Amino acid sequence: MEYLLLLIGLLLLAGLSFIIYKMNTDDSDKTNDSIEELDKIKEILGLEFKNLANEIFDEKTKKITDLNKENISSILNPLRENIERFERKVETSNKDALEFNAILKSEINHLKSETLKMRDDANNLANALRGESKTQGNWGEQQMETILNAAGLEKNIHYEKEKNIKTENLDNQRLDYIVKLPGDKCIVIDSKVSLVAYVNYYNAEDDEEKKIHLKEHLKSINNHITTLSNKNYQDLDINQPDYVLMFMANEPAFKLAVLEDVSIYNKAIDKNIVMVTNSTLFATLKTVAYMWKQDKANKNAIEIARQAGSLYDKFQSFSEDLIKVGNNLNTTKNTYEDAMKKLTDGKDNLVRKTERLRELGAKTSKKINPKLVDRSK
Repeated sequence: MEYLLLLIGLLLLAGLSFIIYKMNTDDSDKTNDSIEELDKIKEILGLEFKNLANEIFDEKTKKITDLNKENISSILNPLRENIERFERKVETSNKDALEFNAILKSEINHLKSETLKMRDDANNLANALRGESKTQGNWGEQQMETILNAAGLEKNIHYEKEKNIKTENLDNQRLDYIVKLPGDKCIVIDSKVSLVAYVNYYNAEDDEEKKIHLKEHLKSINNHITTLSNKNYQDLDINQPDYVLMFMANEPAFKLAVLEDVSIYNKAIDKNIVMVTNSTLFATLKTVAYMWKQDKANKNAIEIARQAGSLYDKFQSFSEDLIKVGNNLNTTKNTYEDAMKKLTDGKDNLVRKTERLRELGAKTSKKINPKLVDRSK
């Protein structure tokens, strides 16, 4: 409708403009009043047309604005919701990140303190092992006991620690470890630690100094072999092999000595000493644990056989008793049947004679079972 009114207004203006144009170009005499009145009409129509056009424009602008608002709202509302959800997730993530960072920081600080403690403990242990022979010995024994337990052997069952044994001369010998074997046999293990010269060897900065410390390291091991050999553990009154195991807890120290002097192992064998390290001792003790397992299985098999024999004997006795019970039942049955025959069979059976006494006038307070009476007739 607005477009129609606008079109009519345009046509009126065009018509008036044409009339004024014709009047201005016509040779006929026109009065000035008619021209002025037409101009006024044109001006009025122009203003009306302008107002109408403005109204149409304002109305269309408002409609377009409202439509754009609806379209923009339909686009922006989901976007706003997504942004709000994203903001909530970001806030939650930031909160979780802060909590995680706090926990992580605490754990890092704890790990740092534990690492420093371990470093201090390692330094203290290294200093102690370098400085005191007793501390070295205790450390070696701890290593050996760890291997014993890892192999599956139990203290005071499969092995004994620092046991005192008297020699033939009544001298006291204190053994580091006695590992028991099935059949009342055993193996003696002695722990020897050589660390001082070994540590000095690796801390030395020149070759000459290394050679000096390497010789000291070999000398220390040879001294251990000689000392252990002089104790004559093989002569003790215990059922053991002719050799003793010498445990060296530091395997790299042992390897260094063997690489430098390949004969050191055979020197120990000649003195009835077998040198073992963590790996070889573990393999040996694992074999011992397997022997105990097999021994237990064999003893269980023997016990099962013994109990099976005992069970068989008891079953045989029980079956004989059942047979006796059956025979006794048969005898009792036969005796019962003979007694019942005397009681109810024949003309002069006991039931009939007894019942006759009652019929003759004997005074009684009870009566014989009617079934027996019927059976006796």
